[in-house]
Parts: sequence; structure tokens; C-alpha cells
Amino acid sequence: MIITETDRLILRHFEARDTKAIFLLNSIPEVLTYIPGEPMTSLSQAEQIFENVISTSYRDRGYGRWAVEHKADGKVIGFCGPTFITEFNEVELGYRYLPQYWGQGIGYEAGAAALECFKNYDIHEAIALILLGNKGSEGVARKVGMKERNRDKFMGHKVNVFHKVL
Repeated sequence: MIITETDRLILRHFEARDTKAIFLLNSIPEVLTYIPGEPMTSLSQAEQIFENVISTSYRDRGYGRWAVEHKADGKVIGFCGPTFITEFNEVELGYRYLPQYWGQGIGYEAGAAALECFKNYDIHEAIALILLGNKGSEGVARKVGMKERNRDKFMGHKVNVFHKVL
């Protein structure tokens, strides 16, 4: 299901055929520098994330992380979209992209488009939880209009919490 499109991107629901992309986004050490947890080592782990996390979120909440498909090459190059963070009782705009697409404005383009769609899911505020030192993600959060709210802990790590009223 397509959520929205930009000039270069399609934001859509992840599908079972996207498990290789989910695996890549969770196995490349460079991508995981500021992500808590260990890299994935098998495709079956990505299949489990798709079934037990992504699909469950779509079913239970009506939203979840959305695949970011690059129109020029038809590849899923990342994700961007909402997820409910129980520990904060808030919805997070999360995003992650393959390194070859960094520095091209894709994070901003997808993030701004995703935030525009949050209202369709009755989401009126969003946060971003960004591990200390992740200047790239902080830059995206600021560019989409989020303001640094406070510092907190998430999954045992110190994070800067960015916030925006939509």
C-alpha cells in the first residue's frame, strides 16, 4: 500500500518481498553505528522482524515503519515512518537508509513527506530518539522542523529527544 510519493521516492508498506532490504538495513555495521542492538546475521531474522514487528504494527495501530523505495532504481533503500514507543507513550518518526544514499537529501525528503501523512493516522505530535553523536540524524530531525526537547535514555543508551507538534 502506497502511503505517499515525492519526486524521487515512494513511501509504502513493507511487504514480505522486502525482507532482503530489511536484512541489509539491520546488518551493515556502518548503518548500525548509532542503533542499539547487534547486527542481523540471517535473512530469517529479517523475516521475523517483518512478521512480528512491522506487520503487527500495521495491523494493531494502522501504521508502522514504511519502506522508502527509490524511484530511479526501484530499490528499497531505507525506511521512514511512525512507530509507537511504549516507554515514552509517544509516536516516533524513525528513519534509516543505506549508506550509498546518504548525503543526497533523501532523509529530509522522506521525513517531511512522512510527517505530512501522520495526520491521516490521528498523530498530532512526533518525536525522534537519536543516540548521542548521530549528527546526520539530528540534521534530518532539525530540517523537518523538530526541536531538541531533552536528553533521556532509550534501550540503555543516552538519546537526544527531538519533538514536533504537527
